[in-house]
Amino acid sequence: MKNRIVFQPTNSRREAGRRVTVSRFFLGALVFLATAFFTAFGYLIMEYLHLRAVAREAVILELRLADQNELLESQQEQIQLFAGELSSLKDKLVSLGEFGRKVREMVDMAPGEALEDPFGIGGSSPADLNPFLDPNARRTEMMRRMQEHVVRLSLETDIQQEDFSTLMGALKEQRNFLVRTPSVHPVKGPLSSTFGTRRSPFTGEFEFHKGIDIVAATGTPVAAPADGRISIAEYEGSYGKIMAIDHGYGVVTRFAHLSAFLKRAGESVKRGEAVALVGNTGRSTGPHLHYEVHLNGIPVDPQDFLMGSDGFQVVLKKKQ
Repeated sequence: MKNRIVFQPTNSRREAGRRVTVSRFFLGALVFLATAFFTAFGYLIMEYLHLRAVAREAVILELRLADQNELLESQQEQIQLFAGELSSLKDKLVSLGEFGRKVREMVDMAPGEALEDPFGIGGSSPADLNPFLDPNARRTEMMRRMQEHVVRLSLETDIQQEDFSTLMGALKEQRNFLVRTPSVHPVKGPLSSTFGTRRSPFTGEFEFHKGIDIVAATGTPVAAPADGRISIAEYEGSYGKIMAIDHGYGVVTRFAHLSAFLKRAGESVKRGEAVALVGNTGRSTGPHLHYEVHLNGIPVDPQDFLMGSDGFQVVLKKKQ
């Protein structure tokens, strides 16, 4: 009986029930199995809870990854958009350079400096088209190429700025030359004498006439044929009252037989501005304007520079 255990249950009235005899080995085995069961059950519960925690973390990581992918795609789209804008700006610079070249041809200037091989930004590289390449690697490659384009764009911009600065200086000089070229007829009227050899109305002998004579009534305003400065306004023998305007670039215009001065020596005048009045002073057969153009001190034909409403062709000649 030492290897057995007897269980005798009793009821509430202490009446003995049926005896149950259990061996000690069976009871030990039962306790062991019960312990093993509850231990395994507890382990399963812990594993289940751990797997649920891992699943929650996986869902969170998946959401974060989706957000990161969406952000990367958005950044890539922005980079491509910026690349397109750089390409458009490059095209504008190329067009601007072509415009500058044409303007240089118009003003007879040497071609400006330009990049031998204008950079291109449009299109995609193999890195952009490879779907298996890491997005970060693709973005890094695109950023690297864009930085190269920005450097070249900056260089081209500096070249264009310097080129157009030179061009603007040349255009300003050209404009100064044009506004100082005597291209406006000083008075309206028929010519009574042209430039060159003629027979003198006083002696009948041949002489060299250094200007042109334009018939006009006394008191008719004389207009400055170009911008300049009054260098002479005085009475000079057979020329009578004479005025000279220095236009720069070696060009001087002279007006003789005037009746009055409207400007004094040293004053600046603009093209078309009234500077004197037609008269009949000095050695003259009647009211008219004697008009001369001197280039580097040498009289030249005024009609080679201008004529206006009387049907004479305007021809501008720049000093060489």
